Amino acid sequence: VRVPEADYGLKLTMYQFTSCPFCCKLRSVLDYYGFSYDIIEVNSVNKKQIKWSDYKKVPILVCEDVGKNGFLQLNDSTVIISILQSYLLDRSQSLEKLASYYPALEGQDEKGKKTVEFQNKYFLMYQQAELTDNRTKEQYEEERKWRRWTDSDLVHMLSPNVYRTPSESLETFRHFDKVGEWEKNFSSWERTVVIYVGASVMWVMGKIIKRKYGLKDEVRDSLYDSCRLWTKTVGKKKFLGGDKPNLADLSVYGVLTSIEGCQAFEDTLNNTKIGPWFYRMKDACTNHKGSSSSHHS
Repeated sequence: VRVPEADYGLKLTMYQFTSCPFCCKLRSVLDYYGFSYDIIEVNSVNKKQIKWSDYKKVPILVCEDVGKNGFLQLNDSTVIISILQSYLLDRSQSLEKLASYYPALEGQDEKGKKTVEFQNKYFLMYQQAELTDNRTKEQYEEERKWRRWTDSDLVHMLSPNVYRTPSESLETFRHFDKVGEWEKNFSSWERTVVIYVGASVMWVMGKIIKRKYGLKDEVRDSLYDSCRLWTKTVGKKKFLGGDKPNLADLSVYGVLTSIEGCQAFEDTLNNTKIGPWFYRMKDACTNHKGSSSSHHS
């Protein structure tokens, strides 16, 4: 992705699954602000493209020519977004310095599996933000609240809906095959494995997530409820951020783009009023409308 009119002087490579909501969320921020970046599609079954990394979740964003090793690896979509926004607000701080403000804490979940949590991940780190941002403390708090809601609520509505039945699950993976250009990125054998193994695994996962997060028996209703809550929160404004999107708008939009093209998304457009906001966001991201407002030399 190249946006010549907004040159931030960063050489970025994003490792992703096309369909992953967290990857879509990061892409919406990169696109809105007009960052240029390369994309490497990761095989979701064997993950061989990120064999080099100890951290095995996507997205991973690598910034070349930064840091001691000649590159800086940034992990966790929310952390990456906070770092990039902090950088845009205050260019006096390097990406490396900003990354140090979001320490990774390793722990274990109830099954003894290793977990990695990042402190402060919804907070922006800046010293001179008043130079470029005149938002109130309440507006920052609201943005953080809804960014957190995207990760803790909205995102869990997706899998049970797009993997609702074995056939819907397979249809979803065939859609991902097209949009992720798997034909170019993987061998035909790899594609077949990813589509059929992925569809089976995610159909089961959808059921587990439905139970874990207490979705309604008709999972569509839970997705509609979350989307209605969001449109009610945005209200009569163009975006939650007012005349231009804030990071909560970009997070909600990004996560929803992961199911765009699936039946669940069409049903959501037909049963809620989220469409106008969604397509205003699409226009803002596709046309890099944040590049002029954020690009200060």
